[in-house]
Amino acid sequence: MEYPDMSRADRFISELRRFEKEGEMPRLQILRLPNDHTSGTSPGKLTPRAFMADNDLAFGRIVEAVTRSRFWKDTAIFVLEDDAQNGPDHVDAHRSIAYVISPYTRRGAKDSTMYSTSSMLRTIELILGLKPMSQFDATAAPMYHCFQPRRDLRPYVHSPVPLDRWERNLAGAWGAAESQAMNLAQEDAADDLRLNEIVWRSVKGADSPMPAPVRAAFVRAGEDDDDDE
Repeated sequence: MEYPDMSRADRFISELRRFEKEGEMPRLQILRLPNDHTSGTSPGKLTPRAFMADNDLAFGRIVEAVTRSRFWKDTAIFVLEDDAQNGPDHVDAHRSIAYVISPYTRRGAKDSTMYSTSSMLRTIELILGLKPMSQFDATAAPMYHCFQPRRDLRPYVHSPVPLDRWERNLAGAWGAAESQAMNLAQEDAADDLRLNEIVWRSVKGADSPMPAPVRAAFVRAGEDDDDDE
């Protein structure tokens, strides 16, 4: 958490430039940009807004670099949040944002299909010609609706962040003492609901209570082939 995601982006882009000179790139690469976990409101640490700005800008720069490379026409980028953190959401607390970026992605489109993390894994496997690793990815719905048959090679242009990426938490911030007591050195070691509320109040205001998480059940009904029951 002390290492900026922008520096991780710099490193990836330098490797991408090397791949371009060599003429080939690994078919599968996994890149982590972990600073969206934040350090809560620990005094002296970056604010949650600053951490997210660093994370978003690094993400945008990486996507732009890939779209301007020689590999873009044959590349797909899949982006998934580490987890939904069980936080406020108007549909379900377990939802998580996901992005699919490629020349064949439907531009400016939102796909509301109910996918799982295994759906993303299955889609990657299908593109690379890999066999499923378990029953979970083997039976997961591929993310077909994200794609179109014709490719669009226009490059992506990242946007600058509209706030201070070096903004620091003040000693009197809401939840500062609790943030200091949390184990924030490793993802998901801190209490998720408490950290969610600290981040919420940091961004929305100390007097803004966090909405309660919404938890829903999703059931896919099947047809009964037995007429006697």
